[in-house]
Amino acid sequence: MPEILLYYITDRTAFAADEPTRRLRLLEKISEAARAGVDYIQLREKDLSASDLESLAREAASIIHEAVPTAHHPLSSALLINSRSDVALAAGAQGVHLRSDDPSPREVNAIWQESAAARCGAGTSARQLSRQALLIAVSCHSPAEVNEAAANGADLAVFAPIFEKKDRVPVGLLPLTQACQSKIPVLALGGVTLANARSCLEAGAAGIAAIRLFQENDIMAVVNRLRSNA
Repeated sequence: MPEILLYYITDRTAFAADEPTRRLRLLEKISEAARAGVDYIQLREKDLSASDLESLAREAASIIHEAVPTAHHPLSSALLINSRSDVALAAGAQGVHLRSDDPSPREVNAIWQESAAARCGAGTSARQLSRQALLIAVSCHSPAEVNEAAANGADLAVFAPIFEKKDRVPVGLLPLTQACQSKIPVLALGGVTLANARSCLEAGAAGIAAIRLFQENDIMAVVNRLRSNA
């Protein structure tokens, strides 16, 4: 069985402190996640201005780059920016996470490639541009949305809410099983805990996405539990 994918979604507003302290604590959590071998880190700070988000993303990208991978998980974490491909490109992130009301993955990728070519210059080769390929994750709430995301060029889907979400009815495990028939990896999100994560994997999920599970706990311990019990 392939190693499960882990996806940490940030929320600095959960840290009850002034903004500089929140920012510092969030960057510490991002460093912790990168050192623990979390595959994807989604910077989801939706309340920030474009300039503030870019500044935070640059710091996060630098922290992730400097994190020392473990022997068990030698690859670096990929930084994804919520909705903003322009910020992702400017900050040196690896990709974006798109909401259901964002432009399609195909449209976003075309804009990314055009922007990357403009930054690199007219003489940029196709091989050089391919090294800047955009990683695209998409929020999905039904099997049909997952199939649509795959058809439009998404790299992975984050399927939610499986167990819980404020003001939204959980979809449960059966739709998750159906969604996992898609051609792209599907990660389970929404009320996932160490106790119920295995049921998501048994339903076919390629991995687990979460805010609280990572942000409120020792991330290395969480990662070890999830991967040892998969």
